[in-house]
Amino acid sequence: MTDWESFLASFDGEPGYLDWAAFGPLSPSVRAEVHADAELLGSGRRSSIELVAEHARETRELLAELLRADAEQIVLQPSTTYGLMHAIYGLTGGLLVSRAEFPSLTVAASRAESALGAIQVQWLEPEGGFVTPDAVRDALTDDTQAVAVSLVDFRTGYRADLTALREVIGDRLLIVDAIQGIGAVDADWDAADVVCGNGYKWLRAGRGTGFARFSERALERITPVLSGFAGTEGDLPLDAVPQPAPSAQAFSVAGPDHLAFARLATAVRDILDVGIESIESELVARSGDVMFFADRYDIPVATPREPAQRAGIVALAPAPQDAAHVAASLANHGLTVTVRSDLVRVAAHVGTGADTLRLFGDALAAFSSARVW
Repeated sequence: MTDWESFLASFDGEPGYLDWAAFGPLSPSVRAEVHADAELLGSGRRSSIELVAEHARETRELLAELLRADAEQIVLQPSTTYGLMHAIYGLTGGLLVSRAEFPSLTVAASRAESALGAIQVQWLEPEGGFVTPDAVRDALTDDTQAVAVSLVDFRTGYRADLTALREVIGDRLLIVDAIQGIGAVDADWDAADVVCGNGYKWLRAGRGTGFARFSERALERITPVLSGFAGTEGDLPLDAVPQPAPSAQAFSVAGPDHLAFARLATAVRDILDVGIESIESELVARSGDVMFFADRYDIPVATPREPAQRAGIVALAPAPQDAAHVAASLANHGLTVTVRSDLVRVAAHVGTGADTLRLFGDALAAFSSARVW
């Protein structure tokens, strides 16, 4: 089989899973890596331990390739939220962020403002929750020093235009929560100063596989407040407290979980082997399939129709009194989705097969036939 055929075949779960935006079941290659490395760590041999530890360096290099960055700009984190907190807690001045963002951003911003007093949160309330360049332009003030945004909105699936946002904000910092886009779509990563993500969704690497990328501008302007002994250069610092490392390593607290990053390295390598462009193209087609069935059964969709403004998430927006009934019909047909804020979030991946889409269509047909107009 070709690499692409092998990649599609690696989606070996049972039909019905449409919740990749919540959790990505581990890929076969990731599962195999876990078993192999666990055996190495079970030996107690120093050479085996060091071999597994090498995955940290490997992961940074692979992520740097995926993000078109320098490996020195990549730091491994336990989660997306840890990376975002490192970035936000080290800011000064105004931080513009939408109230509709995932709590990883809103809570971190609020806590940093209350605890440190160095930043002032400027709450953005864009129409429909879409953080568009126009909405950001209208909200900017002279005090705004940074803008924080999700690459893909967790509720609606709206995909932010990083290139246009960069043009609007000028030399202010752009902080991006990329968890709903990393491994699913390509983006203008160079437009962002901080990119934070995790491998447990679209990358299929499991939890504990977070990371952050800090550009040179970010390293200059963001203070490494949450910086531990792992954020220094050289050997374990004893009898002295050295300055933080000049690289993204400064935003480390303790040593990484090497088993977790063995999973992430494997997952990122799989993505690079087939090409993120191919994945994005196929994923946009799958989200289009979901929209097709929604339109067929007259269920409104909150997600933008333009391919450039969406990724893998499609948010169905039935009438509030119908959301639970749509979810129940999907569950009765063996489909897994997420329901939040009266939106039914459907998230297919490139390996979502015709059998799952057929079940999805049947579920919507059953709901439609039972609906009272």
